Parts: sequence; C-alpha cells; structure tokens
Amino acid sequence: MRLWPRTIRWQIILGLTALEVLSIGVIALLLMEHQAEEVRERAIERLELQATSAALHVRDAFQRDRADWVLTAVKMIGDDPNIDLARVTDSAGDVLAASDGNPSLHPLKPEERAQLATVRHDSPIVFAIGRRQLEGVQPVYIGGGDLRGYVWVETTVTWAPEQTEVLRSILSFGLIWVGASALLVLLMSHTISQPLKLLQKGTRALMHSTHDTGIFPLPVRAENEFGDLIEAFNTMVASLEEQRAGLNDTLSLLDSMLANAPIGFVFFDRRCRIVRTNDVFANMTGVALTQHLGRTLSELLPRQIATQLEKAVEQVLATERPVQELEVTGPANDRPKWPRTWVVTAYPVRTGTNQVRWVGAIVVDASERKRGEEALRRNEKLAATGRLAASIAHEINNPLEAITNLLFLLRKFCQLQGPAENYVAMAQEEVRRMSEITQQTLRFYRQSTLPSRATMAELLDSVLTLYNVRMSTLGIQLERKYDPKMDLYCFAGEVRQVIANMVSNAIDATSGGGRLVVCARRSRDWRDSGKEGIRFTVADTGSGMDPETQQHLFEAFFTTKGITGTGLGLWVSAEIIQKHRGSVRVRSRSASSGRTTGTVFQMFFPDHQVLTEPVRQPAEDQVQAEA
Repeated sequence: MRLWPRTIRWQIILGLTALEVLSIGVIALLLMEHQAEEVRERAIERLELQATSAALHVRDAFQRDRADWVLTAVKMIGDDPNIDLARVTDSAGDVLAASDGNPSLHPLKPEERAQLATVRHDSPIVFAIGRRQLEGVQPVYIGGGDLRGYVWVETTVTWAPEQTEVLRSILSFGLIWVGASALLVLLMSHTISQPLKLLQKGTRALMHSTHDTGIFPLPVRAENEFGDLIEAFNTMVASLEEQRAGLNDTLSLLDSMLANAPIGFVFFDRRCRIVRTNDVFANMTGVALTQHLGRTLSELLPRQIATQLEKAVEQVLATERPVQELEVTGPANDRPKWPRTWVVTAYPVRTGTNQVRWVGAIVVDASERKRGEEALRRNEKLAATGRLAASIAHEINNPLEAITNLLFLLRKFCQLQGPAENYVAMAQEEVRRMSEITQQTLRFYRQSTLPSRATMAELLDSVLTLYNVRMSTLGIQLERKYDPKMDLYCFAGEVRQVIANMVSNAIDATSGGGRLVVCARRSRDWRDSGKEGIRFTVADTGSGMDPETQQHLFEAFFTTKGITGTGLGLWVSAEIIQKHRGSVRVRSRSASSGRTTGTVFQMFFPDHQVLTEPVRQPAEDQVQAEA
C-alpha cells in the first residue's frame, strides 16, 4: 500500500500539513505544559493556605483539649470540593482523625512519614504522592514549641477550565492555518506542476523519437526558472536529434559495410559468445544468420575449427593484443571431406574506459587459394614427372620397337602353330600397349587416334591372362562374370589400362589369398537413367581402405604402397574415365570397421557417345568415393 503521494503538488501539501500539525502540536504542548504548571502552582498555594488554616483550628482544639473540635475542623476542610482527604496525626505520625470519619483506613505511607523530618515550624510543605496527587503538611505547635501533631491535606490536580479553553483555541487556529496553507499550496503548486508535466511528456517522447513535430519544441509559458529549464530542454532535444541523425547515418554505413564486405566479420563477448556477425560469416559456417547470436563457436562449427578460433579469442582477451594472420584449417559443415582454410585476424574492441569488452575477428576464406596452391604444387610435380618421362621415353621406345620387329619376324617366318602362335600374338599386343603407356606417361593423357567398338570379353581376358600366374602364386580365386558378345564404343587401350590398374591394385590388397571378382554387364548410369552403357565391377576380399585413404584415392602421387608405388595409377584411371564421360564409385571396409574387409570399384562407361568432344564436367563430379 502506497502512503506517500506520487505528485509533487500533493507531496508539498502533505508535507506542509504534517509540518504545520507538528508545529501546532509542539506549541500546544508547550502552552498546555505552561498552563499545567500554573494550575499546579495555584494548587500548591491553595494546599498551603488550607493546611495552615486547618492547623490553626486544630491547634485551638488541642489547646482547649476538645477532640470533637479536631474532628469538626478536619471534616470542614474535607468538605472543600478541591480537597480529597484531610487528616490529623499526632507527633509520632499516628492518625487521630480523618475527613471521611475512618482514621484507621488512612495510615501514613512510608513516603509520607519520610516528609516528617523536613517539616519546619514556621511554614507548611507540599509534596507529590502520585502522578497528579499533591499533599500538604503543617505541624501543630502549642505554647512555646510543643509539637502536638500534623495536619495533612490531599488534593488531585485536575484539568482546569483554562486549559480546556486554551486547547480549543489552539485547535481552531490550527485548523484555520492548515486549511489556508493547503489552499495556498494548491494555487502555487499549479505553476510548478504544469511545467514539470510538460517536461515529463517531452522526456517520454524523447525516449521514443524526436521526429514528433507536434511535441517539440515544448511551449514556454513561464518567465521564471521553469521557463529557462524548458528552453534548455528544447535546445538539448535539438542537439540530440542532430547527434541521433549522425549516429544513424554512421550505423547505416557500418551495417552496409558488414553486410556487403566480401569477408566475414564476427564479434565475441568475454564468454566467447557471438554478439554480432554478417552474412558472409554465416555463409561460411553454413548456419542461418539469425541462429548465431548468443551461441558459441563449438555450437556452430566443427570442433577442430571451433577450438582454434576460441583459442585465438582467449589469447586476445588475455594479452589485449591482436592475433594477426592466423591460419585455421578443418572440415566444412556441408562437405566434411573437403578441408577448409580460413585466415583469421582477431583484435580487441575497447570501450570508453579502455577496457576490452569484445573481440572482433576478420575471417577470410582461403580454401580456394589453398586448393589452387595445392594444384600448382601438383602441376609442378607433374611437370617434373613429365621431364623425367621425356628423358627416358626415347630409351624405352627404341628397345620396344626392336622387340616389336622381332616378334613380327618370329610370327611371319617361323611358321608357329597352336599355342605358340597365340603367345606371340599376345606378346605383340602387350608390347604395343606398353608403347602406348610409355607415350601416355610422357603426356599424362592418352591421345588415342579414334575410338572404336571393342569386345569386352576379349579386352578383359587379355588383362586377366597377364595376371594368371601371379594370382595362382598368391592363392587368389578369380571369378569372371561377363557376356562374351558384349561390346563398347571406346578407346580400347585406355579401358584396358583402367581395368589393369584396378586388377593390379586388387591383387596387391589380396596378397594373403582370397577372392577377386571381375564383372561387366549392360546397365544405366546411376545419375542419368536415360544413359545406357556398361558397368565394370572389380571386387576383392583384401585388406580394404579406411575413410581417410578413400578421400585421397584419386589424387596424383598419393599412394599407400610406399616406395613401390607411384601414386599415378588411379589418377590416370580417373582421367580416362572422365574422358569417356563415365563415373566411378568405390566402397571399402578396413579391419578397423570390425566387419568383413574388401573393396569394390564400379565404373560406368556410357555407350554411343561422341568421345572426340572436350569434357566439360569437372573431375570431382565424375569420380566419387563412398565408404
């Protein structure tokens, strides 16, 4: 419950009324105290006179030895309306007579007996026996100084008519004075409350907007301090409006910079929570802009990147110095297999007290630049490999040409029959393919003259025959599943090279014995059901590959065979598949998965395609590795 009013007008009225009532009460108390003192003094004088008069009568009765006169004198004094009780005692303090006729009921009290030692011969004394009780005592002497007794007279100090009149006058004056003062305050407070209400209305409007032309400037109707205050308020509002307009323009420019800058901006508080960011950083995280505020980096980004950024923010808060050009790497939210690289500059944001309140971060996505640098390094490796291949190509081609001529002469003039002639023909075909591989190694790209329709059974058999002895030695069981009459429009030598690479890798992975399945069948592209072709499958029960190896499977120079591998086999195979507008998928399980190990390569080569046109699809869309 609110007892004190809220408005200044009623606060002044209530305060002034309380002050006046308190003042009048103090004055009334002083006057009543003074009046009570006068009444008490008159009561004391009256008791002295009555005690003296009673003592004279009692002394005369003692002189005449008339006990009845003593009782009469005491009753006469007690009949006075101002006297409560009159008594006569002997010199020892024993009550001889009382005004009510019962002396035995009114013995002297200890405090009354204590006054006997203070009574003088020539005058009575008056003392208090209660809060409002007074008592006078006068000794009674006979002759030259014979003390015969004492006269005791009691009275009650009551409220005198004079005190009542004084109190009535004070109350009447107080009511008139308080009413007049309240009326005066009501009239005068209007000149105070109206300007204050106007200022209050203007202040509330200022809290929302200064563009309300119906309120500002406030009207000045007083020519006093309140008028000067309203004029100063109007001046302040005009200044604030100018500052607010300038601040809005500045904030608009900053918001435009944050929204349209080609780099990411993000700001953190001391608890490493995001307080502001822009669309670029939201796109970099892959999370909607509205979901960033109040969240930590670990809630938005992969742990690897979030940990690096949080350490940078904590370092800025601890040292109050910026962190320049920090390179942060890690997987992306939307494409975990594609590493991302950010270059981050974190700096402290100080307030007016020069205390670091926030940490700002400028984030630049350098993933494309990093991949470009990596591609440049690969190109340099390829160029070095090309120079090396050029240096040995001539030395390899010369003996290959001699072997080719010798095989031709052997087949032409030695009249070979049966298996011998087939072996020589097979040797000629492999020497020719070896020459093509040499040229392709030199260029790292197979430039066959023209595609042709090739029988897949002959192509696959020619590859598998080369590895029969090796598979038998390693105890690998081979399973062939393909139609002998199935054919494909392709660069036969290049397709043979792809199958040879896949089979060779499968044999290496199944060196401890197992199964190798080579399958070819008519199928449709899994990305475009309207595209027909042949799907090749090379599956083994070997050691398999972990997910990390599968991510780099078709990269140039990546190998798991140590010094025995070049890292070019699958990379060249991917280039050939891309050249044929085909695609490849890989599924593999390693021993870490706890299940049966093995690897399956599925390659789709479309049929009836114009293979001489340039390929426009990127390699990463043609080649897919799946766990």
